[in-house]
Amino acid sequence: MPDVLIVKTGTTLEPIAARRGDFESWIGAGLGIDSARLRVVRVFAGEALPHPGDFGGVIVTGSSAMVTDREVWSETTAAWLADVVAEATPLLGICYGHQLLAHGLGGRVAKNPRGREIGSVDVTLTRDAAGDDLVGGSPAVFRAQTSHVESVLELPPGATLLASTGLDPNHAFRVGRSAWGVQFHPEFDADITRGYLRERRAVIASEGLDFGRLIAAVGAAPHAAAVLRRFARLLRG
Repeated sequence: MPDVLIVKTGTTLEPIAARRGDFESWIGAGLGIDSARLRVVRVFAGEALPHPGDFGGVIVTGSSAMVTDREVWSETTAAWLADVVAEATPLLGICYGHQLLAHGLGGRVAKNPRGREIGSVDVTLTRDAAGDDLVGGSPAVFRAQTSHVESVLELPPGATLLASTGLDPNHAFRVGRSAWGVQFHPEFDADITRGYLRERRAVIASEGLDFGRLIAAVGAAPHAAAVLRRFARLLRG
């Protein structure tokens, strides 16, 4: 199993971290690989990125930051991701990482005009997803955990659209054969998603969303979680 670099673009919410840990722990568990094979670089805290070809695979985490804020660390990471794609290193961008990958390759990211997407949602695969190494083994429609305000409004040139949701037409994409972006969180379970909903309850209400309906709809999302296991299998060859 080659070493995997986790590019950490932020942290989970503090109350969730206190009892469940953070993104890198959940991603490592989802991959099912030894923690000794993982390296974490906290780019949001100014830690330097390695050469794009130094790792067998790269995963970019979610964040409470916004790609449109164009923070220096974020823009630097976006340019670095373009180099990772050029190196053909297997790459998975999750939520913020999905958006940052699209931005770094020439797509457009902005506040989703359809509103916040949070909770367990239905993800619908496109015809082009059939046979895809990462999502092609999933049902045509499957549940996934989400929490985001910004979205990829325009895919990068040459990208293949893989999935959409009711609020996000560009919910997953592939560039080439080895780089993917997924807006959903394959590392979240139902408990984590409920935690996000509870912590965001006030803003959810201010936006006119129905907290009770959203939290009642939260459930397991095994097919979304399987994306991490498939990524690990790709790295093993």
